[in-house]
Order: sequence, then C-alpha cells, then structure tokens
Amino acid sequence: MATRAKEQTVSVAGRRLKVSNLDKVLYPETGTTKGEVMQYFADVATVLIPQAAWRPATRKRWVDGVGTGERPGKVFFRKDLEDSAPEWTPRANITHKDHVNTYPMVNEPAVLAWFAQLAALEVHVPQWRFDEHLKPMNPDRMVLDLDPGPGAGLAECAEVAFLCRELLEGMDLVAYPVTSGSKGIHLYAALDGKHTSEQVSLVAKELASQLQREHPDLVVADMKKSLREGKVLLDWSQNSVAKTTICPYSLRGRTHPTVAAPRTWDEIGQPRLAQLDFHEVLERVQDSIDPLAALGKIPVATPDRLAEYRSKRDPDQTPEPVPAPAPHPAGPGSSSTFVIQEHHARALHWDFRIEHSGVLVSWAVPKGPPLEPKKNRLAVMTEDHPLDYAEFEGEIPRGQYGAGTVKLWDSGDCEIEKWREDSEVIAVLHGRPDGGLGGVPRRYALINTPGMGDAKNWLLQLMKEQPTSQKPPAPDSEAHDDVPDARSASVPGPMLAQAGTEEDIDADGAWAFEMKWDGYRALATVDGSTATLRSRNGQALEGRYPELQEIAGLAPDGAVLDGEIVALDAAGRPSFGLLQSRNSGNGGKSAKSAPVHLMLFDALRLPSAKTGKLEDLTDRSYAERRKLLISQVRTGKHVHIPEAHDGSLQEALETSTELGLEGVVAKRLDGRYRPGKRSGDWMKVKHERHQEVVVIGWRHGKGNRADTVGSLLLAVPKGGELHYAGRVGTGFTDRQLEAARTKLEKLRRKTPAAKDVPPVDSHDAVWVSPKLVGEVRYGETTGGGRLRHPVWRGWREDKDPGQVVWEA
Repeated sequence: MATRAKEQTVSVAGRRLKVSNLDKVLYPETGTTKGEVMQYFADVATVLIPQAAWRPATRKRWVDGVGTGERPGKVFFRKDLEDSAPEWTPRANITHKDHVNTYPMVNEPAVLAWFAQLAALEVHVPQWRFDEHLKPMNPDRMVLDLDPGPGAGLAECAEVAFLCRELLEGMDLVAYPVTSGSKGIHLYAALDGKHTSEQVSLVAKELASQLQREHPDLVVADMKKSLREGKVLLDWSQNSVAKTTICPYSLRGRTHPTVAAPRTWDEIGQPRLAQLDFHEVLERVQDSIDPLAALGKIPVATPDRLAEYRSKRDPDQTPEPVPAPAPHPAGPGSSSTFVIQEHHARALHWDFRIEHSGVLVSWAVPKGPPLEPKKNRLAVMTEDHPLDYAEFEGEIPRGQYGAGTVKLWDSGDCEIEKWREDSEVIAVLHGRPDGGLGGVPRRYALINTPGMGDAKNWLLQLMKEQPTSQKPPAPDSEAHDDVPDARSASVPGPMLAQAGTEEDIDADGAWAFEMKWDGYRALATVDGSTATLRSRNGQALEGRYPELQEIAGLAPDGAVLDGEIVALDAAGRPSFGLLQSRNSGNGGKSAKSAPVHLMLFDALRLPSAKTGKLEDLTDRSYAERRKLLISQVRTGKHVHIPEAHDGSLQEALETSTELGLEGVVAKRLDGRYRPGKRSGDWMKVKHERHQEVVVIGWRHGKGNRADTVGSLLLAVPKGGELHYAGRVGTGFTDRQLEAARTKLEKLRRKTPAAKDVPPVDSHDAVWVSPKLVGEVRYGETTGGGRLRHPVWRGWREDKDPGQVVWEA
C-alpha cells in the first residue's frame, strides 16, 4: 500500500506518465532525489533534445542510486527498449546479424521524464541519426574523446583540445568543446552527412595519430593503459557506427551529479577549468547559454497527431486530404482557425474543429452547436484532422470511413482563451456573415465529461458571457464613437502601461513622469451625490472604501476619473499590505483604522467649458486631459491629484525612491487615452520587479507550517493558456497562511490548471481552480519562464486571471 501511495500519473508535454518515489535519493553524497533529476531533465529538455533527437538512445541505469565513493551503486547498460515503456515512446530498430534491437529516441520531453523515472541518469547516443523512414543515416558529426591517463588531468585535456581545434579548423571544421562530466573533454565537429562512419573514423584516427607523432609526451592514440601515464588518450573510436558517447547535457552517474556540459573556448582556456554539476548547468541554460546550439539545429519531432486519422483512410479511395507523415512535424502555429462541417453520414452530425498544435482538434456534435446559452450539447472527441480539412466539402465514398456528404456549415478565425489538454477549451469563433453561427462572434466552452460514460464525451456550451456583435478592433485601432453627450456611453476599462526600463524611454521625446502608486487601480464615476468605483475587473469598490465617496462633492456630475486607491502607513508611504487588511464587510470601522486615499491622475470624461455637456476626453492628449483634471476637480481629505514631474526620468526615479514608492509611470504628453489597451505611450519603470500571478495550487507546509500552506503554486497566462511560473513560500505571516488555506479549500480540483508543472512540485500538490490572483516580488525569471526567489506581496482581488500578463 505504501508503494502504491507514492505512485502517481503526471502529464509531461501532453503525455501521461506514471511516476513513483520522487523523493528517493539517487545521489547520496548530495541528497539529490529522483524528483530533482526529473526536474533537471525537464529544464534542459530544450537544449538536450536537439543533441539527441532521432538517435538511438542507450541508457545507463542506477536503480538504487549511484552510491558513495566507498560503496558505489549497481549500474547496468540498457540498449533494448524496456517492456514497460509507454506506448507513445518514439522508437526505431537496428538490425544485427542474428537479432534486432529496438531503441527509444529522445525526441520529446516526456522521454526524458520516463528515463528519470527509471533512474537512467546517463543517456548515450551515436554520431548518426535515423532518417524519416527510420533508416540509419551517415554521421552528422565527428567526436573526439580526450581522456586523461594517470598523472594527467583536465588542464592537459584542455591543452590537447586546443591542438585538436587547430587541426580541425585546417579541415574547415568548427570544433565545439564539452567537459564530459567525468574526467575529460569531448570535442564535436559538424559534418555534412556525405561520409560513412568508417570514413569518419579513419579521419579521426589519422588526426589522433598525427597529434601523437607531434606531441608524444602529451598525446597517445593507443588504447593500451600502459602507454597512458601522464598523457591524454585521444579516443577516436567513438565515431564507429556501433559506438555511443554520453549525450551533451546528460547527467553522469558519479558521486556528485555532474553533467556533460557544453563550454565556450574561453572557458576551456581558463586555468581553473572544472567539471560542472547540474545546478551550474541549469543556471547557464536559464541564462540562455548554449555553446552547442549550432550543432543541434535539426527540427525536433513532436507526436504525430494525425497517425489515427491516416490509419482510417485510404488516400486512393477518398477525396479527403490525407497528408503523408512528416519526418519532423511542425509545432503549433501563432494563429488559429475553426471549421464546422455538416456531415450527412450514417447519422447526421456536425463536425466541430479548432486549430491547435498544427492540427484540427475535432469533436462530433450530434445535434449541432447550440445557439442559446442554456442548451448543452454532447460533443464526442474524434481523431485530429489535418489543417487542409478546413476547406473540405464533398462526398466520401461508400465503404470508406465516415461515408456520406460533408458540407461547410461555418468557418473563420478563432480566439483561444483557454486550452487545457483533455479537460477544457474556451474559444471565441468569428464565422462568416452567411455562416451557421449567424455572422456574429460566439464564445463556446468544451468541457470533458468522462462521467457521462466515455472519456471521449464532452459538453459543448454557448457561454452566458458573449463578445460584442462585431469582431474586436485591432489593437492599434483608432476608431471611437462620437456621442453628443458622453454620459450615454459605457464606462470603458482603464488604459494600461507597458513594463519597461530606462532605456525604453526616448530621451528626445516629451514625457511626464508620475509616481507608481502601490494600490488598486480604480475608475471613479460621479452620479449626482454618489460615486461608483470600479476595479480593473469591474468589481465594485465603493462599499469597501466609503470614505472615497468624498469624490462626489469634488468632481462634476458625470465625470469619469482614473486613479489608484492606496493606504498609507504611519510614515505616509503606500502600504499594499495595509490596503489588503481593509474588511469589505465592515468598511466603516476599517475606514477609521486604515483610511485609504484616491490618487487621481487622468480624466476620461468631463463637462465642456463651452457647452456644459459631458465630453469624451480619450482622444485628447495627455497634457490636455491633465489640464482639465486639475481645473475641474478639487482635492480633499481622501482625494488627491499628485503632481507629474516634467524633468528627467532619473530625477523622477530619485523622487520615487525618496518617497518609498515602487517606481514611476512615464507618459507621452501627446498620447491619447486608449481604454482597456496596453500602450507604449505609458511605460512603467520599477525599482523592484513585481508580477501578478494566478494561484493554481498549494503544498502543505512542514514543521510549524504542517497544518497550513507551505507554498503556493503559481501560473501566468501565455498564448491562451496558463503556464507554470514557480512557487512562493515566503512573505506570508502565519495569519495570512491560515487565511490562504481557508480561501483555497473552497476551490479544490483534481488536476492542475497548467499542464507544465514539474513533478518535483506537483507530486504532493493540492490543486485549485485558477480563480484567484496574487502578486509577488521576485529577482528575475529563468529561461523556462519561472520566477526566481519570489516573495508574496498579497492578493489582487481587483483583478481577474484573464487580466494577468507577464510584466517583463
């Protein structure tokens, strides 16, 4: 039972994989666990896979760990594919005289995760690849293994490496060094694939022999151990078709988790050159340091999503598009389309297809797409279809799969708002004017419902919240409706600033610099003797902050003003934590203990000085809007109009620092107000890096935190779906942690809302629906989009998950 409890199924890049015992220590001297190994492989997959893809992978496994120097662990090589290999594992055969071996290929991240589960720490590959027909090709690289003998070390290997480099350059070959993670150095050189392994081996052997002749006291090309004392063996034999070399970025099964690490020639020339462990390699990868990138430029395979589609169709018998399998399938495109086809087959149904990951993901809807929000329709997921199918209309012959008439019902562009593989899809479809959707955009949700009897059963819903009747304008659209009196116009969302640095502010441009207030953004609308306050996500704030009703007596009737709600500490500085302490259910009492202030900085609507009618000011310049704001709105006890600096950015930043603020917002004097848009006319420059995040789960604490939250798991939307951004466990008080658990317990769910959470963070996680937004302070981001050293700042109840974006 204990073993079973440690086993779980995880999703890795769209693949399902059973993992277990992630806390098992594989490197006793450093305490490195299987989970950490799995995480390492996940983090280096983007640089390791190009070096290993389409090559047969031999694994070196330490099932019980590497042991110690005194008691090394048992190890064995594994060539043939394990019987327990997941069915999705890419594989290819090598035929020998008396047998056939089936090898896995490291073509996708899930293979590396599976290797980690097997404790396959070392991955060895040959210098050649399989072609699209899974036939061995000629080698695409040459390798030289520089192995120090007794009395020699890494310094001598480096010396020989430079000698090899000189000879290789004389052959018009570029040499790439890799410290092996063991004792020596490997040198790689790219080849054009025109020569056989035997021919390449002869060239490598001749190169080694020449260096042995020229430097007999340093280089040996003979394998005899008796000849290696104080010298470096230049091993050329690994260019044989049957030989393999440790793959760059693979771990090594030594007492410490060292790595076969690509290096620069400047590093090879350093006097203190040393092997790198996996922590050091991870930092390099996160900093986008990949000296071997040029050697791995080959399209990396993704799963063949059309294999099932092709298996059901004979291209000689059906008019449907049946593309040949691509040797290296393309990844997802940047734009999406959709098509709905009316299919008169054995039973009439509608085929609902959305472009994703280079294919049309497809569902069969027996009763057709619902056109009213209260109607749910069964949608049965079918095999993925090729993109060309979006244009298919015609007759599928009798006897063929899906025989019958296919008619185009509607098609067009698709905005994917959420895509959780095998779980949930939300998309806005923009069909044709004469299409079945009625010529208006419609927001649909597809929800997997395996409880209805089959894992392929989904529900198709027309969502209650629908987009406007027209397709949204382009981001740079300048169109605005003219209204005789702007009171009748709806209040838009606030304009947003882009994150930037000092270098992004054009020194020759005309800018004003406002302080960056640390609070809740709010639009204030005056209606007679009262005022409404709306957050960025439309949440009503006036009940929470009754003292801000003061604005109704300070601004003209019908005014719409933009500002920030802040709470000030005893030193008069904004305190985000103090702002959060306000109790929305007891606003009057809280107003006395922690009063807030409204810092106004813009006006969207004010009366005309000539006619007295309300005017939409969003087309006016910033300078004009500020002038009208100051002239028509008075300040009070809780309402203020802070000055904007018109000096230099540096002066504004210095002032911000003195006031203890988080930075400044630079605004172009001639820039207009773009409601709901993020524009370079406003640039926020911060002293610290802050990031809004969506909370997708939490992990139990340890020690004093055993009964509450230890850390929160975070995500940030990108490309229409949530991506894991790391976890935060600092910056909380004990009371905040208790409150966080109470808040999160109500949102429990079974699966993560982001599909790329690494096993090391997910194995004991409690998942929650992605409905809550928080904010963290952090140092920097890794190359994989994770936050480094995040510190919790607080909840952002004024923002919805869909409004969260990467700030940098």
